Amino acid sequence: MTSSDLHQPGPRPEPAYGALGAHGSGYPGPYDAPEEAPVTRRSITLGVSLLVTALLAAGALVLPAPYAMRSPGPTEDTLGSQGGTPLIQIEGAPTYDSTGELRLTTVSVAGGPGFEMTAGQVIQGWLDPQRSVVPVESVFPEETTKEEQQELSQAEMLSSQEAATAAALTELGYDVPATLRVAAIEPGSGSEGKVEADDVVRTFQGEPVSTYAGLIADLAETTPGSDVVVGVQRDGSDQDLRITTGQGDGRAVLGLYIDPEYDFPVDVTIQIDDIGGPSAGTMFALGIIDRMTREDEANGAVIAGTGTIDVSGEVGPIGGIEQKMYGAVRDGAAWFLAPASNCESVVGNVPEGLRVVKVANLGEARDAVTAIGAGQGDTLPTCTQQ
Repeated sequence: MTSSDLHQPGPRPEPAYGALGAHGSGYPGPYDAPEEAPVTRRSITLGVSLLVTALLAAGALVLPAPYAMRSPGPTEDTLGSQGGTPLIQIEGAPTYDSTGELRLTTVSVAGGPGFEMTAGQVIQGWLDPQRSVVPVESVFPEETTKEEQQELSQAEMLSSQEAATAAALTELGYDVPATLRVAAIEPGSGSEGKVEADDVVRTFQGEPVSTYAGLIADLAETTPGSDVVVGVQRDGSDQDLRITTGQGDGRAVLGLYIDPEYDFPVDVTIQIDDIGGPSAGTMFALGIIDRMTREDEANGAVIAGTGTIDVSGEVGPIGGIEQKMYGAVRDGAAWFLAPASNCESVVGNVPEGLRVVKVANLGEARDAVTAIGAGQGDTLPTCTQQ
């Protein structure tokens, strides 16, 4: 190698020490050192500007950002235990073991009251396909404190457990008596100005109503827009109220928000810690059914899923389904039960190795678990592009 091999600018005389330099090391000799550029005011200004820009950029990465990030959260087997305690405990009816797993799925959320995200975390979330970054107000109501959010989440969890128990027992053929107390009246509905909060619904068209499922069934047979007579108990006295029904989801509605107070024929206790929200309802209901039936529905399969559930067994949509599917695969599930109303978010986002089955109600979800356990899961409906 000669000094010209170093691509130094301009002609330069051959060093007196030959091709290997002063010490025979193969590095250029003393005459090959580049000349130092003079320090100018412009170069100093440029250096300072770059340093300030770098410091500002680094500082911006740790500033709070108005976003929330969803990540795959833990999953729990509703047929298993948590901390040595069975997640579902049943008294007053026979129970049976299962060889499969029915895993509820969760989402871990960063951001929101008391958990602000930094700009750096937001950028990381945008680059990770398993996470989603959304405006914080789309996840947490404005002006909600950390404590209020936690209380709401726990209240939703308890409500979902109660609804899951009622739906599961009804699916198994039990009557689930309830006191149908009115919590609120929808403005503009036929019930406004007639029904009052704390009224207890006792009859429908002159026939006794003792279960929420029974009231739903009666409304399903009623033509929307027609008048019905609803008997209520108010301040210890009975009153018959004529109400014009409305329409919701293609069926007649009264415009009432009912808060049922159940008298369960079987004592079901669900013990789960550190998880809130309503979206585990469907998997709770399936776990109760599996425990109370002799048939081993899952039959060794690992099935995950999500979805709210109401006492009539309707499976409702949830948020963060993309992250829940990733969490399911991570924890060994090959199957995932998704609310039919979430299909738009499922299509194009299913992780490799996971088969998604869409379900609209508890009956469909139960049939899906049985089919998967019997090795017939490939025949079940999945979400498709509309």
